[in-house]
Amino acid sequence: YPLCALAVSDERPEAKPKPDIRTMSYYRRAEFCSNPISAKLLQLMDSKASNLCVSADLTTCAGVLELAETVGEHIVLLKTHVDILTDYEPEFPSKLAEIAERKKFYIFEDRKFADIGNTVKNQYAKGIYSIASWAHVTNAHMVPGPGIVAGLKEAAGEGAERGLLLLAEMSSKGNLCKPEFATEALSWAAEHKDFIIGFISMRALDFFRPELLSMTPGVSLKSKGDSWDSGTRPPSP
Repeated sequence: YPLCALAVSDERPEAKPKPDIRTMSYYRRAEFCSNPISAKLLQLMDSKASNLCVSADLTTCAGVLELAETVGEHIVLLKTHVDILTDYEPEFPSKLAEIAERKKFYIFEDRKFADIGNTVKNQYAKGIYSIASWAHVTNAHMVPGPGIVAGLKEAAGEGAERGLLLLAEMSSKGNLCKPEFATEALSWAAEHKDFIIGFISMRALDFFRPELLSMTPGVSLKSKGDSWDSGTRPPSP
């Protein structure tokens, strides 16, 4: 049998550079996503040339729907607080969903879940609001521990296009979100790639995790606060 000589070299192949969100398009980042909602959000940011999420902090259904009609074509997310609506009606979610589909944006219910897994499962999927049935994105505090993710994930249902944001940082003065929260948030996100799509944070927590979104709170055209120290800041260029 013929003998083959194998060339041996001490040279190692160059390591591929890590993907860095500072040099990537939104569309390219979407290719790294395991969750369909985060992928679609990044693709939408690319096609609309917008990364805006507008807070619909209004107390009537008509006010929220009017705002959605007005700004819908310019945004990728509309953030709602369904539990502050004084005239909530069961038809509201379907009316908002129709506008979202027509204007091409997604709905983010800013519920900030903060209880044990079984409780948040029911809060998310049941009750008069049935948030899991219409909100593409919601968020949760990390204080209760990882069981909160498991509960919400179960309530969303297997195969449902839903995404969760973890509250890693907040804009309000004196908040208790310590640096360890950010480290733990990244760990939870690695474990639940199919459900956790990113964070509420004041910055990008990891430039080399292109699949993760960072939603920055407290952004306003006018830098201001309120009497409860909820600070705001102008948008970055």
